[in-house]
Amino acid sequence: MIVVSNTSPLTNLAAIGQFNLLRHLYGQVHIPEGVWAELNAEGRRWPGRDEVAAVGWVHRHTVGNQTLVMALQQDLDRGEAETIALALEMAADLTLMDEREGRHKAQRMGLNVAGTIGVLLDAKERGLLESMQPHLDGLRQTAGFFISEALYTHALEIAGEPRR
Repeated sequence: MIVVSNTSPLTNLAAIGQFNLLRHLYGQVHIPEGVWAELNAEGRRWPGRDEVAAVGWVHRHTVGNQTLVMALQQDLDRGEAETIALALEMAADLTLMDEREGRHKAQRMGLNVAGTIGVLLDAKERGLLESMQPHLDGLRQTAGFFISEALYTHALEIAGEPRR
């Protein structure tokens, strides 16, 4: 399975201590150089930066189609634009992205898209997580990830968990 990730799923999963779910679920993850740049933005080490640097199963790539990247950057940031372009170049089976506009653009371009919550749901379904709620709470409280009440409740329903 070819999986290409944008920055947000990497940083959010790292922030809640679940970065390695990506390896367990997908084996390898591919990122464009624009995502690596975002993980190092402003001279900071964002959550996920050290994890990406330390593991051999996350592979960095230079995107070939810079014309597409420039066109996508009319509406998206560099990481999102390069993620979509790389996913298309690699014929990715799954593209990981949280940002709404990026997700919509990727889907319109024929990509299969999931976000951080989708990764957690996949992990729960495969028995890698016992419960979703602590991780959803961690995304909100530790990662500062916005989850609407409707999405929070819906994710718990999909996972077959009652809200506590």
